[in-house]
Amino acid sequence: MLFSLFLIFVGAAVFATLALFARQSLIIGYIVLGVVLGPWGLRWVTDTQLIQDISNVGIIFLLFLLGLNLSPRKLLDLLRQTTIVTLFSSAIFAAIGWAIATLAGFDFANALIIGVACMFSSTIIGLKLLPTTVLHHRHTGEVIISVLLLQDLIAIVVLLSFKAVSTELNTAIELAKLVVLLPALVGGAWLLKHQVLLKLFFKFDKIQEYVFLLALAWCMGIAQLAHSIGFSYETGAFIAGITIATSPIALFIAESLKPLRDFFLVLFFFTVGAGLNISQMGNIWVPAILLGGLMLVIKPVVFRFALRKQSESNKLAWETGFRLGQMSEFSLLIVFVALQSALIEPATAYFVQLATVVTFIGSSYSIVLRYPTPVAVSDRLRRD
Repeated sequence: MLFSLFLIFVGAAVFATLALFARQSLIIGYIVLGVVLGPWGLRWVTDTQLIQDISNVGIIFLLFLLGLNLSPRKLLDLLRQTTIVTLFSSAIFAAIGWAIATLAGFDFANALIIGVACMFSSTIIGLKLLPTTVLHHRHTGEVIISVLLLQDLIAIVVLLSFKAVSTELNTAIELAKLVVLLPALVGGAWLLKHQVLLKLFFKFDKIQEYVFLLALAWCMGIAQLAHSIGFSYETGAFIAGITIATSPIALFIAESLKPLRDFFLVLFFFTVGAGLNISQMGNIWVPAILLGGLMLVIKPVVFRFALRKQSESNKLAWETGFRLGQMSEFSLLIVFVALQSALIEPATAYFVQLATVVTFIGSSYSIVLRYPTPVAVSDRLRRD
């Protein structure tokens, strides 16, 4: 494990340097490193499953930090504003994904799940490449966050449906559990925050190490609680963050956790590349690249159209579209769960995986060249 981490982070430093000189996003460097060092490349790092399990902690921290930046009232206002945009765009993307998969020779069931995988945009890329100034103080960041959150909720419903189908459970019962248990989880976290967490924060707030440790415990504790009752760790982490978003200590926690988040996200993007088995692509690589390219072109256009219909400015609509113009880590998760549940063929999973990587690379490159990001290639576009 230590040798694998040595290879990943030394390699990440080298490839990140090359990416910057080539005017590329750092994320692209991490993905390419995974392809080179992973089990389908030089095979220097073979236990990618263990690394992926560890890297998922980065996604948990990302959702926790996202929650820290949103008050509950603001969240509800944002969700009301973007519900139509999210539902409309998701339906369009699913239809296009299904059509391309059908033309590529997949049967109806496999093509349908490919279409579902196309519905989502990447929370990681969307937020990782969003400057803090935009995230906190601009309407653009608010719109992007609200769309991503609604997409995440749709993804949770999809995953619960897969679980119900694979275990021969009643889908309606599973969705009813979602309706009942989700408010219960939020209410329980809110109660714990007032009765325990805030009292400890206020009593020992001068000891920064303790505040950092308590924040980690809160994030991982609520994430584990969510997982134990059938939700994702990420859902629990977001709830943990939003319940303390109005706390005076929230800003300190957010700044403290960023380096830890970035550490795990390097591992996440490495595993995305390491999981790309080129030898299994066979006849699907052309339509998969075509699907990825279409998503890169169509998603900004659809989001721009939908947001303009909601009276958003043309500039905001285009920027939001480009920042959300990729497929998602949820796309990978959906086909992985569907494959485990015997709902799709392995070729379907490889098809979505390659298309997703294409959009990750194309979208991050487009954003870094066009808009302000923390890793922009020019001083004019670089923002913290």
